[in-house]
Amino acid sequence: MMNHFMFLALLLHLRTAYSQQESFVFPVTYLNVHKDLALQRLLVEWDVGKSAHDAELVMSFEIQVRRADEAIVWTEFLNVTLDKSGKRLRWMWDSDLPLECMSHSVRIRSKAEASKNWSQWSLWETIQGLDTTNLSEPKIFPDEKIIEEGFDISLCCIGRKGQIIKDFFLNSPIPYFNRTNSQVGLLIAKNVTYKGVPHVLCRESCSEDNCFAHAVFFVGRPPDTPHDFSCQTRNMREITCTWDQGRDTYLYGSHSSKHNLSEQFSKSSVPCTVNCSERCSCSWDIGKQRIYNITLAVENPLGRRTAVEVFDVAHRIYPLPPFQLWEEYTDAEIELHWEQTEKEIELFCQAEVWQSDGKAKLYNSSSTQLYRNSITLGGLQPYTSYTARVRCGAAKHFWRWSEWSKAHPFRTKEIAPSGKLDIWREITPVLWGRNVTLFWKQETGFQANGEIISYEVTWEKVVDRSKPKQISLSSDCNSTRISIDNHPHKISIKARNNVGYSHPSVMIIPGATDTEKKLSSSELKEEHVNGTGDGIFISWKPRDKSDSYIIDWCNFPMLQPCDLQWKRFGPNASSALIKSAAFVPGVRYNFHIYVSAANRASLLEKKTGYLKELPPRFDPDVKKVELGYHEVTVYWDPYPTDEMHPGFLRGYHVYVSPVQEDCNLKGSKKHVLAGGSVLCKFTIENPEEKSYTVKHLMSNTKYKLAVKAYTGGGETPIVNFRYIDTPTDSRMLYLLVLFVVVPSLTMAVCLWKMKWVKDCCCPVIPSPNKSKVLSFQEFKMGSEKVLKLSDCVPDTLALDNRAETKTLHQQSLMSSTPTEDKMDDETLSSVYRNENEEKSFTPTPTPQTQTWFENFAYSSHLAVETNPCKAVETSEISRGEPSAALYQPQYYLNILNGASASSPGEAAGRKNSLRYISQSDVHCIGRRL
Repeated sequence: MMNHFMFLALLLHLRTAYSQQESFVFPVTYLNVHKDLALQRLLVEWDVGKSAHDAELVMSFEIQVRRADEAIVWTEFLNVTLDKSGKRLRWMWDSDLPLECMSHSVRIRSKAEASKNWSQWSLWETIQGLDTTNLSEPKIFPDEKIIEEGFDISLCCIGRKGQIIKDFFLNSPIPYFNRTNSQVGLLIAKNVTYKGVPHVLCRESCSEDNCFAHAVFFVGRPPDTPHDFSCQTRNMREITCTWDQGRDTYLYGSHSSKHNLSEQFSKSSVPCTVNCSERCSCSWDIGKQRIYNITLAVENPLGRRTAVEVFDVAHRIYPLPPFQLWEEYTDAEIELHWEQTEKEIELFCQAEVWQSDGKAKLYNSSSTQLYRNSITLGGLQPYTSYTARVRCGAAKHFWRWSEWSKAHPFRTKEIAPSGKLDIWREITPVLWGRNVTLFWKQETGFQANGEIISYEVTWEKVVDRSKPKQISLSSDCNSTRISIDNHPHKISIKARNNVGYSHPSVMIIPGATDTEKKLSSSELKEEHVNGTGDGIFISWKPRDKSDSYIIDWCNFPMLQPCDLQWKRFGPNASSALIKSAAFVPGVRYNFHIYVSAANRASLLEKKTGYLKELPPRFDPDVKKVELGYHEVTVYWDPYPTDEMHPGFLRGYHVYVSPVQEDCNLKGSKKHVLAGGSVLCKFTIENPEEKSYTVKHLMSNTKYKLAVKAYTGGGETPIVNFRYIDTPTDSRMLYLLVLFVVVPSLTMAVCLWKMKWVKDCCCPVIPSPNKSKVLSFQEFKMGSEKVLKLSDCVPDTLALDNRAETKTLHQQSLMSSTPTEDKMDDETLSSVYRNENEEKSFTPTPTPQTQTWFENFAYSSHLAVETNPCKAVETSEISRGEPSAALYQPQYYLNILNGASASSPGEAAGRKNSLRYISQSDVHCIGRRL
């Protein structure tokens, strides 16, 4: 019953509290604000009534922060469950602007969570800034602040009372913006990066010394977590921990990162000094402790990072490298020895041996090394240089290898040469026998095993087994020449070093008869082979029974000696790509293929070819060109095909084209020159050909012609041409005269006769009014045109009396003066015909004899330039007389004017016998047609 009443009382209490919670508010009864300038933080403390604590209400609070400029800069809501202890509530706010810059105020209001009504705001609780104090000079906050890269920073400059901040800026490439129009200037830099140490400058509107302020701040990074943190020992007496500190923090001096090591089992700091020159390290004595739990802490003003390492010292042995290596020789192997600093540690070691060709081989010790520091090296080549180095690790609980020891060079012992020399020969018949030139070289399979000091050459007859002959040659030799007779011989060559001889290489030289037959060049045809760009490909027909095939050639065919080379191939080979650094384009190389069986070699095939063929060095020498009306035949000398030429001659090209136009002949191909002109190209594929006929040409045409030889490498560019002119086809000329010239002349004669008949029957009567001479003013009298005889110069005079004509003509010749231009006899003869020629051209005389004088003053050309058929009929000058018969017009004017020195009767008679004929008139009785 008692429990029942207690339960009812509790329900009544809760109902009352809930009713109060809905009906009443619980205002803030206490508010206090403090500031932490080091952290730039406001610490706010407040409380509500005790009844709210007793009721353990869930309450909501709204907190606002404002600055001196009455701008609300922060609003935050908090939900808190109160307890009966009556503990005051606390809240912290970090300011993005230094608290020194201006005053900050805080107020709070509250409400129960179940209530809809907020309490009244508390009064503003204000923390004063330096803007309210009397400063002796402007101040910048913060000063020497450290900010993490990528974050923002806000700075302010507080001026003295009554002063206005005029300039507030960063002397750094960091982007920023500011506001400098009051006593407090603000500057904000966003997402700052490290670009040196930024300097902040502030200046009031005055110019005295105390009007300026200066500050700096630092941009950095928090430390990285230590990389590759590990601890180890090299001698079981000292522990060394190493790590990589990571990227640069940009913080130095007092702001740089601090390293601290502590041991967790012993709960103490590790007594070591950190050194961070390359990698950070710290060392201390082991003592009796064997298991460690080391914590490494790295800290700077922007953060702290840690790394942990737990280890057993016996499992972290990192030996020191071996030193003082030396070797001992056995019959077939080498024993490599060294010294070790710590002899109490059981080690497992490894040797690395390098050959001269750069290949390396590893050798592991067969047992752990506690007192015996050595490794056996086998499989090395005799008399060969090597380089060895050694490293070791702990045999138990291997941790890591030591560093390599210093490299130790050594050379193995010398033994007798192994394998055989590769030998070859060249046989030259002479009068009394043969000269055999022997060649040898060290090929794969032959090992000198030491320093070769000589080569031993031995030869003897195969048949009668006479006493062998022997010579010893120095190690610098690789060939020698011996003389043998015509019998078969056996030759052997072996190499010798300080220990012994190699196995002999044997060769059988057949008898002279067989040799001459085998080596006869007339029996084997020389076949052409082709280059592939990196070598010359050669193939041959294999033999059934053979031990090997040998190919020999000369690297420098034009030199003597020609640097003979040879290469040996297996019995199943039938082709090979011969390569040589000495091969060059344009040089012909000759190859001989031999088959070898039972140490006897015989010639099998002969090949010749080029690595790459080049065009001929010169053009064929054209000796003769035969021309026809419509064809041309070109002859040239035989083109040489010896080994001096840079390619195999394949044939010739003949190029033809008219000089003034492109070519297009039947049976040709077009060939376009660099300038764009087109030639006709004819190909002769027979290298033995020495002539070619080009047909279908045009007669009486100028052509250009070129003959080029070509090889597998092509031909040289066309530079020079031979120019030819095809003759005129007389048959075509005859047809031209017959069908073109004759009809044209006939038509011209007909037209001329028609005009002659017309002029004879209907002559043109001249009109004075149409005269150009009478067109001038001085020839006019009134409206009529008047022509005086003294104003005219006639072009032709007709004399009726033959005797007077001769007299007048002779006087004119005597009074005439020769011109400056002299005419030879031939010219005179063309101008003045003799009397016989005149008679041959003079028509049948009329009863009245007339003589014509042409006035040359009307002509723009002299008599020597006129048609011979228009010569003066009365001219009778012989070839021996001087050429002074040019016309003198003044004399004839005197005659016409009656001013002659002759008697009046003669003048009157001449006047009656003369009459004027116009230049435009044509007369039937004269020669002027």
